[in-house]
Amino acid sequence: MLKPGDLAPEFELPSADLDMVQSSDFTGKSNLVIYFYPKDDTPGCTLEAIEFSDLLDEFIALETEVLGVSRDNCLSHGDFRDKHGLTIRLLADIDGVLCEAYDVWREKEAHGEKRMGILRSTFIVDKLGVIRHALYDIKPKAHAAHILELVRAL
Repeated sequence: MLKPGDLAPEFELPSADLDMVQSSDFTGKSNLVIYFYPKDDTPGCTLEAIEFSDLLDEFIALETEVLGVSRDNCLSHGDFRDKHGLTIRLLADIDGVLCEAYDVWREKEAHGEKRMGILRSTFIVDKLGVIRHALYDIKPKAHAAHILELVRAL
């Protein structure tokens, strides 16, 4: 598990708009909120994405970018974004490389069946690429507001 003080894993992933987003794009310029969610257009993931989108202007005012990451593809991300009017950037980690690097790809149990999936988690990374907060296994409701308060305290 990653923890505060660790260097954030570097990445280069495509967004819903098919442009490549690299962690180095933000180094020295802005903080990052990277949140991992299980699946596009599911109830908890939709709630979380809408809440982050609603607060995006406040994050930007604090020089912070918000990136949502799942293993869905770019087309799915685009449909999800457009359906719900999302303004945050969604990144496609189809191969799960970033999920593995952040240790959010875990075995989960639902209805007595075990399977691999994304553990809903959020990381706040400062402008130097250092993890300031690592929150694993979070609940989506009101999570974005909590993260905004943590960013304000940086």
